[in-house]
Amino acid sequence: MQRFFVTVLVSGAAVISFGSTPSQAKPLEGTDFPSSAGAKLSSTPPEDVTPSCPAGMVEVEGEYCPVVEQFCTRQVDPKHPERDRCAEFAPTGRCLGTPVHKRFCIDRYEWPNQAGAKPNVAMDWNEAKSQCDGAKKRLCADSEWTLACEGQERLPYPYGYVRNADACNIDKPYIVPDDNKWANLRTRPEEIARLDQRDPSGARESCVSPYGVHDMTGNVDEWVMNEKGKEKEKPYVSGLKGGYWGPVRDRCRPMTTDHNQWHTGYQIGFRCCEDVPSAPASTEPAPAAAPAPAPTPAGT
Repeated sequence: MQRFFVTVLVSGAAVISFGSTPSQAKPLEGTDFPSSAGAKLSSTPPEDVTPSCPAGMVEVEGEYCPVVEQFCTRQVDPKHPERDRCAEFAPTGRCLGTPVHKRFCIDRYEWPNQAGAKPNVAMDWNEAKSQCDGAKKRLCADSEWTLACEGQERLPYPYGYVRNADACNIDKPYIVPDDNKWANLRTRPEEIARLDQRDPSGARESCVSPYGVHDMTGNVDEWVMNEKGKEKEKPYVSGLKGGYWGPVRDRCRPMTTDHNQWHTGYQIGFRCCEDVPSAPASTEPAPAAAPAPAPTPAGT
């Protein structure tokens, strides 16, 4: 069997834990596990019972590895490995960089961050950033987005090691866009409707990352802040993560960096992040000071 080796650089839930190493990833007897989910284990911390992030957001805390060894054991299309669609990965290998501790909040769903609503599309990077800023949030950094997608196990797909078009909205047939209708603002909505293959947010119960974030691969591409990007030349600061519903990579690690901040597309959306809010100041009154002892009379 031909084996492909991929070293991925940053250019980029409930969880059922099946063991302590990837080789032990198999369901426990009697576990009711969705048939469309890729069996995965998790050392990723579960969601806090008392969340510290605002409603609609998930807290992510963990060690982000900038360079990870990943082995593709089987390609979707063996005749075209350059298309980089891997059908199955071996359990994630070594972290080749220095892990960085991260803690932040991320939208549970793609914007507008509403379960059951289709994510917004056709916004450029500047518009996406403005929407997040207006909500007192920010665009996610690419490393934050990656950690939220792959978990502490550094999974290639948020649901595991085997590509699964039932788990997430991926590998839909490609429809050729009409560039003239897309360029005309009057006919653009009609063209978007013709090309549209989005799922409503949260529609696929298995498309959930180890941290509990939905639809991170497939559905729509997501704008992020490319931390090593540039404003006026490639690789741009405007990165795209996760892929969309079409037959593309649709993994946690890769990032597209060759579209500038004014680029837009019928399949491009985003989600927002923010820092974990500081603990609110205590409203309980301070305990009263103990009374000073009475002076001792002289001569006693």
